[in-house]
Amino acid sequence: MKIGFIGLGNMAKAMIGGMLAKGIAQPEELTGSAKTEKTRKAAEEKYGIETLADNGAVAEVSDILILAVKPQMFDTVIPQIRDRIRKDTLIVSIAAGRTIAQIEEALGGSFKVVRCMPNTPAMVGAGCSGVCRNEKVTEEEMAKCMELLGSFGLAEEVPEKLMDAVVGVSGSSPAFVFLFLEALADGGVKAGMPREQAYRFAAQTVMGSAKLMLETGKHPGELKDMVCSPGGTTIEGVQTLEDMGLRSAVMSAVEACVEKSRNM
Repeated sequence: MKIGFIGLGNMAKAMIGGMLAKGIAQPEELTGSAKTEKTRKAAEEKYGIETLADNGAVAEVSDILILAVKPQMFDTVIPQIRDRIRKDTLIVSIAAGRTIAQIEEALGGSFKVVRCMPNTPAMVGAGCSGVCRNEKVTEEEMAKCMELLGSFGLAEEVPEKLMDAVVGVSGSSPAFVFLFLEALADGGVKAGMPREQAYRFAAQTVMGSAKLMLETGKHPGELKDMVCSPGGTTIEGVQTLEDMGLRSAVMSAVEACVEKSRNM
C-alpha cells in the first residue's frame, strides 16, 4: 500500500513519524510532495521516504492520499491533483473548516473522502484527532484509516456536524494550554522559582493531571475536589480563578474557534 502526502509540514511529519514508529507503514510505502526542495530533502533525510516536487505525481501512485495542506492552499493544490487521483484512492483531508461536501466539490468527482482534525501534540505521539467520512468509505477502509491516525495519538470517529467542535476542543486548544502553562510558570517565577524549573513543574503538572483523569476515568470536578482540602491553599486559588472568570473565558475561546471554523 502506498501512502502519499501532499504537504510535508509539521502535521504531516508528525503523522509520518507516528506511522513509522508504530510499524504501521515502512519508509518505502510513503511518499510526499512539498513546495520547497529544502522541505523535501529534510523529510527524506529524517524518515527515509521518497519525495517529489510534483503533487500530481504523488496523487497518481497513492492508495491513501493525505491532503496535509492548510485550507487556504486548496485552490492552488486541488487543480494540480484532481485529474490524477485514482477512483479507488482513499483521500484524507486535515484542512480545518473544509467540509466533506466542499472537498468533493473541489475534487469534481466521486471520491472516497475522510475528513480529519488532528492537533499539534501529534508531533510527540500524543495527538487527538476527530475523524468523519463520506458514504463511499467502507468499514474496512475506515478501520485502516483509524489505525494510521491512531499511530500518533487518540483518534475517534465523530459525526461531521461535530467537527467544528473538535476544532475548538482539541484542534486549537493546545494554544490555550500553552498560555495556561506560561501563566502558571510566571506565577512560580513571581514566587521566586527559577524560570526553567517553573516551566518543568508546570508542564509536568498539566501532563500528570490529564493522565490522571484519562486513566482513572474520574470526572474532573471530582479530581479537583480531591486536591481542595478544607480551608487550604488550593481552594483559595480556585476561588480566585472563579472570580476572574476562568471557566467562562475558556468556554468563550472554544466558542470563538468553533464559529471561525464554521465560517471558513
